[in-house]
Formats: sequence, C-alpha cells, structure tokens
Amino acid sequence: MEKPVIIFGAKGIAHSALEIFNSNDVVVFGFLDEDEKIHGTEINTVSVLGNPEDDGFLKLIGQKTEAFVAEENPKYRKFLVELLNDRRKVQPVNAIHQRSYISTDAIIGHGNFINANVNIGAGVEMGSHCIINSAAVIEHKAKLGDFVQIGAGSVINSDVIIEEGAFIGSGATIVSGVTIGKNARVGAGSVVIATVGANETVFGNPAAKVK
Repeated sequence: MEKPVIIFGAKGIAHSALEIFNSNDVVVFGFLDEDEKIHGTEINTVSVLGNPEDDGFLKLIGQKTEAFVAEENPKYRKFLVELLNDRRKVQPVNAIHQRSYISTDAIIGHGNFINANVNIGAGVEMGSHCIINSAAVIEHKAKLGDFVQIGAGSVINSDVIIEEGAFIGSGATIVSGVTIGKNARVGAGSVVIATVGANETVFGNPAAKVK
C-alpha cells in the first residue's frame, strides 16, 4: 500500500489497527473521531485530527490517502462505510496483521480487520467490513457476510454460514454446518450446535435462545 491511511474511529480496535498498519510499514496519517473531547490528542504519537464528516479531511481520501473504518458499533460502522462510498467513491482498505494466516484459496472483501494469530482456512468466503479478533479460527469453506464480528479465540468450524451483521462472542464455538442468522448474537464461550435465527441471541453450552 503506497498511500498513507486515515483511520475512522479512535477508540476500541483503532489502536490495534494502528499497530497492524505500522507492522506492515504503512503510514497512518491520523485518526478521525466524532468525540470532540479527544480531538488534538494522540495515540502512540498519531494525532486525532477531527470529525469523520469534516469535508476538509474527507477530500484527502482516495487522492492522497486511503481509509480504514475502526468503529465497532455496527450501525455507525455502516454509516461511515456508506459515507466513504457515497462522498468519496472509495472502499476502506483491509487491516491484516502480519501474524495472521489467510489461505491463498480464501476470498475476502474490503475493509476487514483481521488481528494477530487469526487462521482463515481454504475456501473461506468473507464479506466486507468484518472484525475478526485475535486467535479466531475460521475453518475451510465457512462463509461470512458483511459486518460480521468474531470475538477473540472463537472457532468457526467448516461449512458454517454467518450472515450479515451477526456477532460471535469471545471463545465461542460454532459447529460444522450451522447457520447464524442476520444480526444474531452468540454469547461468549457458547457452543452452538443448531441454527440460530435472524436477530436471535443465544448463550450457553449447548447454546439456547435468550428470551
């Protein structure tokens, strides 16, 4: 990546994203965040420049810099992605840690966050704008939609389908062949052995629906 990156969001995974870009010798130009209280502060010597909707900074995207969205709130993350698509006609870049493994046979989209020691197997299909936290394992032929979040240390077994916007908590296990529906939530440490419907929340071993 030849151009420097502006990171949208300065909290949560933003610091980890900075580390990822630094480890790949990519210059981070600065952070943009809606919280005015942190404007002018620094994260590891990189400044929080201003608001993500500021045209003065947005006009840099695509011409002089790339963009990465580090916002974990799914609704605001989607808003920022659409902002970049509509006003700058660009897609955010991927942030992929050097210590992750991605099969040469896997397909991944744009704007994904893939942290250290993640393992993505052969034939995996991953959409865009996903957050895959440290040491998660995504086995062969699993399919992830857009805006999926996978917690640290989770295991997504072969042929699992995780639909758009679903959240998998840290240390969860999804057994082979299960489907996790759109915007569903799986609690940390759960073992999911049956399909989870759209917008459902499940927790436990075996995971059961939370009313």
